[in-house]
Amino acid sequence: MFEFPASVEALEEPNGLLAIGGDLSPERLLYAYSRGIFPWFSDDEPILWWAPDPRAILIPSEFKLSKSLGKSLKNRGFRLSVNAAFRAVITACAAPRPSQAGTWILPSMITAYEVLNRLGYAHSIEVWRNDSLVGGLYGVSLGKAFFGESMFSIETDASKTALAALAYLGQIGHFEFIDCQVESSHLSSLGARLVNRVSFEAKLEHAISGDMDQVQKIITGVRPNAAHYAPWQVLLPESSARLFSELAA
Repeated sequence: MFEFPASVEALEEPNGLLAIGGDLSPERLLYAYSRGIFPWFSDDEPILWWAPDPRAILIPSEFKLSKSLGKSLKNRGFRLSVNAAFRAVITACAAPRPSQAGTWILPSMITAYEVLNRLGYAHSIEVWRNDSLVGGLYGVSLGKAFFGESMFSIETDASKTALAALAYLGQIGHFEFIDCQVESSHLSSLGARLVNRVSFEAKLEHAISGDMDQVQKIITGVRPNAAHYAPWQVLLPESSARLFSELAA
């Protein structure tokens, strides 16, 4: 039977590879996230589980709102929704990009995270212009940690707008940190920074400590938990203008 190692001591080359195999059941996925482990693999590979060191995270209060992004929030006419188009967001994130040969968001991943969304643990933030979806992000929420998976944009600053909204949730107390997994120049420009594994694990333990009873239930069988939707209601469409105004102030 597949099991994760008792200690998160991943390979240095490739950085962070911890385990191979298993499945994408909600129980396994959420247990993995509770230990700082996430799946990332291509269509010609088995399921690969990762825990890179160092780890890229974004502390909500450290989100960098540039002047140009502030102007976008005020003037572009975007509106937000939450969990209104999860499949559309994850499918858009999976679409081929000019800089990539393929995608790691495979049909099996889409199905697995749709299940997590129905259970109240995976969430999407959608950015709209009128009735057109122009950007967004999705990830997994556990305790006061948000594990960002992917984002997309088909209009300038649309994905940044979604991330700004997510950081806002953290700033008002819903998240202690956003896990960005691996470093990128784009995320670094928005305030993400690297921490070592010891620091990351300490932050993760603190963030989910109040939810450990739920984590233990996850290991034996996930049950829907409507409370996991509650923080997201602040980002309902009618709140978009107020939120953008506060962010850009």
